[in-house]
Amino acid sequence: MKKKFIVSLAILLVGGLSATQAQKLKKFGSSVEKKVGPKTIKVPYTDVISYLGYAESGNEDEVKDNKKFYYIYVWVPLAAPELGVRMVSPTDGKTKGATASKEYTENASSKDFFDTYITLERSDIVSSDGLTDSSAKAANWVTLASNDDSSEMPKQPSGSSYNSLLRYKSEISNPTKAITAGLYRVGFTTYKTGEVKGTFMAEVAAPIKLPGLVMAKTIEELNAKIAAE
Repeated sequence: MKKKFIVSLAILLVGGLSATQAQKLKKFGSSVEKKVGPKTIKVPYTDVISYLGYAESGNEDEVKDNKKFYYIYVWVPLAAPELGVRMVSPTDGKTKGATASKEYTENASSKDFFDTYITLERSDIVSSDGLTDSSAKAANWVTLASNDDSSEMPKQPSGSSYNSLLRYKSEISNPTKAITAGLYRVGFTTYKTGEVKGTFMAEVAAPIKLPGLVMAKTIEELNAKIAAE
C-alpha cells in the first residue's frame, strides 16, 4: 500500500512540475544576438506588453479555412524595426504588469490549454481618430508573419512543444511590409482541427521603446487604453 502511495505521489509531483514548468518563460529575446563568453544570446526586447486571456468555443472572432480565429488588437504608435509576438498556453497569470481580461479572471483556475498557432497582421488604418469596431472589421488586413510551434518556448503540460513565437523585421523599402504606426492584431487559433479552449498569455515586443504601445481584446478597450496614454 505504501509503495502504491509513493508511486501515485511521484506521478502527481511530476504532473504538477510539468504544469509549472510550462509557465516559465525566459526573457523575450529579439533577433539581435551578442556574444557573452562562449555563448551567443538574443538581446532582450526593450518594450514588452503582456495580455492574459481565455479562449473557448463561442467567443471566436472569425472562422477562416474551417478554423476558429481569435484576435487581440494592438496599437503601434511609431515605426519600429521589428516586432516580436509569442503565446503560451496554459498560463499561471503571474506575468508582471500583464493586462488580465475578464474572461481570464473568470477562468484563471482552468487547466485547459491548446496547441497555439499565431499570426501578426497589419491593417491599413494609420490613425486612431475615429477608430471603431466597424472600421477595424472593414480594414484591409495583411498577414506579416505566422508561427505554429517554437522550440524556444517552454513545453506544454503534455510535454509537447506546441507554444508559439515569431519575430518580424520591418521592410522599409516595401510599404506593405514595413512596420509603421497603426492598427495591428495578433490572430490565434489551434493548428489542429478542433476547439480552442484554455488560458493563454500573449506578448508583443519591440527592440525600442514605443510609448503608447497597447493591446486589448476589443477596439473599445483599445481606444480606452490609447486615450489613457
